[in-house]
Amino acid sequence: MKRVIQRIIQVLFLILFTALVITGKIQIWMAIFVASALLSLIFSRFYCGWVCPINTVIKPITYIKGKLKIKSLKTPSFLKNGAVRIIILIAFLALMAMVFRTGKKLPVLPALVGIGFFLSLFFEEAVWHRWLCPYGAILSLPSRAARKHMTIDGLLCSNCTRCAKVCPSQAIVKDEKHRIIKHECLVCGECERVCTKGAIKYR
Repeated sequence: MKRVIQRIIQVLFLILFTALVITGKIQIWMAIFVASALLSLIFSRFYCGWVCPINTVIKPITYIKGKLKIKSLKTPSFLKNGAVRIIILIAFLALMAMVFRTGKKLPVLPALVGIGFFLSLFFEEAVWHRWLCPYGAILSLPSRAARKHMTIDGLLCSNCTRCAKVCPSQAIVKDEKHRIIKHECLVCGECERVCTKGAIKYR
């Protein structure tokens, strides 16, 4: 039931995003993002898992590839360099600053949706969610202090690795037990759904 509610919310936000793009009122979406960034101080990156239109359009591609057993390309090693992420973020912020300063209506947000969609046709989701998405990079900062986030109960965890295999941002790592890097987690709930031990909760 929770997954159905999540999908409905995602579709509704995608419809809203599309309507704002068509009507030229995309600045309203920026207000939604800013509010989400502030709330991520408490609720972590819920925007990514429940609101983001890019994630919503990527999901069907991942589902279809899974059904057709189409393997995704792994993340290129050079993208995992933190400097690349910082450069992308700085370039994005500079572009957005120019847009607001000049008043030019560049299709930055729709372009990002297109880029995310295109990359998902070939690569694993983590390429976008963790390494390239400028929104994710921004949200990962306040999410470090989030009070509520996905956690794994080490006493219940059986180390089956199911959660790590389905995590779209590769935010689940293994030490003695599995743990979730909260500022990289999309709060999508995929890990919680596949855990047969009930070890993963949003708390």
